[in-house]
Amino acid sequence: MFDKNTYVNRRARLVKEVGDGVLLFLGNQLVGMNYHDNEYPFRQDSTFLYYFGLDQAGLAAVIDIDRGEEVIFGDELTIDDIVWTGTVPTLEHNAQLCGVEKTMPLSALKGYLAGRKVRFLPPYRGDHEVWLQQLLGIAPGEQRADEAFIKAVVDMRNHKTPEEVAAIEEAVDISTRMHLVAYRMARPGVHEAEIAAAVLQEANCRPGCGLAFPTIATTHGQILHNHGFIHTLKEGDMFLLDAGAENHLHYAGDLSSSMPVGERFSERQELIYNMCLRSFYAAVDQLRPGNPYRNAHLAAAEAIAEGMVDLGLMKGNPRDIAESGAYALVFPCGTGHMMGLDVHDMENLGEQFVGYSEGMVKSKQFGFKSLRLARPLEPGFVFTVEPGIYFMPELIDYWRAEGRFKEFINYDKFEAWKDFGGLRNELDYLITEDGCRLLGTLKKPMTLEEVYAAKLG
Repeated sequence: MFDKNTYVNRRARLVKEVGDGVLLFLGNQLVGMNYHDNEYPFRQDSTFLYYFGLDQAGLAAVIDIDRGEEVIFGDELTIDDIVWTGTVPTLEHNAQLCGVEKTMPLSALKGYLAGRKVRFLPPYRGDHEVWLQQLLGIAPGEQRADEAFIKAVVDMRNHKTPEEVAAIEEAVDISTRMHLVAYRMARPGVHEAEIAAAVLQEANCRPGCGLAFPTIATTHGQILHNHGFIHTLKEGDMFLLDAGAENHLHYAGDLSSSMPVGERFSERQELIYNMCLRSFYAAVDQLRPGNPYRNAHLAAAEAIAEGMVDLGLMKGNPRDIAESGAYALVFPCGTGHMMGLDVHDMENLGEQFVGYSEGMVKSKQFGFKSLRLARPLEPGFVFTVEPGIYFMPELIDYWRAEGRFKEFINYDKFEAWKDFGGLRNELDYLITEDGCRLLGTLKKPMTLEEVYAAKLG
């Protein structure tokens, strides 16, 4: 936990932002994998962590603005519990660590809320939906989260404080170490699962740390979320790792790396790798306060389009290719997303609120619809930069059959590239008062020279 005044001050600011009512925070419960006592690893709700800091299952809390009090609801351990868990601090003791003076049994929560104006956040788990139904009598599917509450939380969590930035940088440094392991291991005959296991070990060997999200470790990088770990690496393959650590305070890092399986990329692989690297730095050049992140995405897309035109795979003006959406044939995802206590920060609260400012409308067009962050950048924002280039045979064939963007795409020439695969690189950035800062104290390889040196260890 941070110092208790951090949580006290956060809650006080939230009260001023929202104004009235009872703000309800549902913590997460233990969930069985295949029966009750065989549980998934516990992960506390991020907003509960942000305002109360208690990394403990079976809790709920309220900030009762109307009565001017804060209450944490939970149950003390019974002797039956202690047999399995050992003695732990009392709920009253833990509540004081975050500056809350009042605790009540979990069974008292429903009565406390009865007849009150209760504001709650969007439920993202089935047990939360059931819990809200039990507490408030609102059926799943009819539960409408409070927009003012959402916006206030988003505004606070979007702007990272120095202590949060330090926690994120710790996670980024662990993430970098995870990637350096992969550079050294990516050799012919090694299995994807071996690298994924070594990357996991690098995260888990630090107390309280783990993965921020399921690792992607694959020689089939054109599949954006490939968690299969089913291939053995071969000479001539490219290996893609998308992996990040979560530190003991549950702040995330998120990095992607692309590397040759042998000592070096082929000439064709080097060409596409450098094209992707140019798009990365084209996006980084747009990172400054007041500039919409959508401009960073367009800059990355335009750089990729320029490279595609140079190869003869596309034609026309690269800016037109970017703005039309034709670029999405090889870059179908967004360039970046907010990051903090969640690797896709607050996505459960609504992408429209987190990544888009008031009045901005999220596009429904393929490619642009996957842009999670588009709003003007502000000091304190932490986010990823992650352009990629992917040759997906299924997507190429689908667009060609539909005749999409024929004025920009030379489909005949794409045939020779269907076996290429895909690659991407990703780093994490903070917006400062006058620009941006790359997060992390360790260097993740980016240039070809750095990649080749990392493979030598």
